[in-house]
Amino acid sequence: MRKALLLTPVAVLALAACAATPPTPLAAPTPPPEPLTVVGHSSVLEFGPVLLASTKVPEGTVVTASGGVPNLWDAADPQLSSGVSGRPAGDAPPVSPGIADLAGNAGTQTLRMSLTHPDARIVMTVTEGLYRMVARPSAGISSIADLKGKRVATFANTSAAVFLNHVLTSAGLSEADVAITSLTAPASADALINGEVDAISIWEPDSERAVKALGADVVTFRPEGSYREIYSLNAKAGDLADPVMRGRIVDFLREVTDGCRAAEDDPGQMQALLAERTGQDRALIAESWHHHRFPCALPADLLDVLVAEERWLAEKDGRAPRSRGELAVLIDSSVVEEVRAQ
Repeated sequence: MRKALLLTPVAVLALAACAATPPTPLAAPTPPPEPLTVVGHSSVLEFGPVLLASTKVPEGTVVTASGGVPNLWDAADPQLSSGVSGRPAGDAPPVSPGIADLAGNAGTQTLRMSLTHPDARIVMTVTEGLYRMVARPSAGISSIADLKGKRVATFANTSAAVFLNHVLTSAGLSEADVAITSLTAPASADALINGEVDAISIWEPDSERAVKALGADVVTFRPEGSYREIYSLNAKAGDLADPVMRGRIVDFLREVTDGCRAAEDDPGQMQALLAERTGQDRALIAESWHHHRFPCALPADLLDVLVAEERWLAEKDGRAPRSRGELAVLIDSSVVEEVRAQ
């Protein structure tokens, strides 16, 4: 015979209260952070290690887009495009209209943007571009000195224009001694191939495209000790001071460092990604590859190069150049040190 379960009035009330109390809702899961946005102009090969790195991280954590240092602040850059003509490269994706967390560019663009955005910081040099001038012997050019009076195409206000200045200076010439036309990289190569200019100073792979098209009618110049492009990733000082954002940047830069190793040792996948992104022929990219180095470091002479670029830019702008000390602030070596520490 079962015994009846007798409940006291207090127990009955307690059970009723429990039944009436709704269960505590579970806390909503923390949403994942917005992807790290990393930009670099879609036409340049220098972005290769970054592009490869973006494919090695968990999906949705990093996005890449076409852009440059101005995208760190969603800033306009009318000077870079002012007076420059010519077709763009390939079917390039549109320049990102938004804010970037990391931006790839040569030092010239960091210097120009830091005039109004002094919180710019160079955190890692990914690629060095070993530029060369390409010219036509049929235009009477067999030495750098022969450039005097000739038509030369370059992209104004960029590292390619700085290189032109250095090449001319090496032969005792100045920019006033040549007729400079400002064109995009693809348009510069087209102009030389079509005989509209006599020489070009531009980055790869368009220099290589011109060399191949000209066949026997070509000469190239890269004086010993020449200026080289230093293509770096840039961030904002405020982001680097934020522990969470800094950690995400450092983690990604470790992947970029692996990308630099791949660029030197086994660049096939990277070159395929760049061919898709730039619209350039993959074989052409491979043939121009040796005109780059991929340090993923901060070069010992980075500040010296910035000082020289600043003098050139300041003269173009009609302003006094900033001091070496002012420019040193733009380099944050602590990030690379942290990348290498683990």
